[in-house]
Amino acid sequence: MKTRPRAHIGMGESICIRCRGTKMLCGKPRCPVLVKYYKKQEAEPLIDRTVLFGASPPSIFVGRYGYPKVYAGPMLPPVKGDTSLMDTPEMWHGKRIDDIVDFRMKLVRGKHLIDVANASGKIVDYTQEIAMAARPVEMEVEFEKKPRGVIALYDEVQPHGPSARIRKMWVANAKVDHRIEKVYYDEMRATEAVLWLYENGAFVSSIQKAFSAGIVGINKKFVPTRWSITAVDDIIGKHGVAEVKTYDWLNECRVYYTKSLDNLWVVLLYPNSWQYELIEAWYPHTTWNPLGKQIVIFGDHEYYQGRKEYASIGGCYYAARLAVTEKLRAEKRQAGAVVLREIHPGYIMPVGVWNVRENVRQALRGEPKKFDSVNEALLFISSILHIPIKRWVETSELLRHTLYQRKIEDFIQ
Repeated sequence: MKTRPRAHIGMGESICIRCRGTKMLCGKPRCPVLVKYYKKQEAEPLIDRTVLFGASPPSIFVGRYGYPKVYAGPMLPPVKGDTSLMDTPEMWHGKRIDDIVDFRMKLVRGKHLIDVANASGKIVDYTQEIAMAARPVEMEVEFEKKPRGVIALYDEVQPHGPSARIRKMWVANAKVDHRIEKVYYDEMRATEAVLWLYENGAFVSSIQKAFSAGIVGINKKFVPTRWSITAVDDIIGKHGVAEVKTYDWLNECRVYYTKSLDNLWVVLLYPNSWQYELIEAWYPHTTWNPLGKQIVIFGDHEYYQGRKEYASIGGCYYAARLAVTEKLRAEKRQAGAVVLREIHPGYIMPVGVWNVRENVRQALRGEPKKFDSVNEALLFISSILHIPIKRWVETSELLRHTLYQRKIEDFIQ
């Protein structure tokens, strides 16, 4: 599975050295290097030790380097009590990047080398127990060395703090989520288990942890966290698409929108058989366009028959599709859907694809603007987004097809 490269926040050594966080030569409204630095300084005294006590939110992480032999283990902060916010992205809408970096930096990643298909031992058992927990789990971890490293940034995964190899660990009795416990002991295939958990109200983020910890499926094995996130979004999204295709078409054009983390989100739904597209526009000085002089716009799409290749835009594609199908399933309607995302320089570092899923969900919870035609809807969208609508249409496969492809009914009078 293709994934985006790990983020390199620096704009080039020469720029950072000349700027030193004072001149904003990178074009961002504030220095991402300093944001990370100050959050690291705040967290460091709390984790500067080889033994850590705390309450895991609950949270685990499974790496991918060296697959099938990878590092896996729990993540915990040096904090007791209700830490659930730290690893429940469904609760993060409205939080600032600084807030997210603040509490994620405190999450220390414990590492234990495993073979994903033959993992065993007390640390593995504890890791799975944490992934099955319904609420924060108090624990104690002894590391081989003091946790070290800067905050880790990926496009798919929520950021987390320093890491260290585990020498031994102790976990208090965890209150197990009985839904996850059921799929662990029942003979369910992985897809069946994911969908059963989703239909029974489990958070997508909880399902992703269970998937990663080798809790679901007949032949259970650990799955790297980055892969599990997209796999779960894809499984749920495909199931949603299959159901949406059985419904009547939407009878109007709708526009939903929201703003968060200096991202603008617009969702256009229009009368059509199922088709879907996600387009992102990255301004200069943002994560994936750090040195660019121009806005970069790109996207991926699928028509009624779906797509066979992994989306080049990455896990964001599947996260947004899941959110769109949720809305259409709830209304028992079929439609074409185009999601437009404008990423402005205030988005100084990636925070994970939860950002896409939860913001598209948030937009779709709002009251839509309704129109009789796609042209009218696009005229309204042009008043929301900063980039001229012409550029979006030029980039979009579905909008161009919808606007310019004549249909059979056009010839019937």
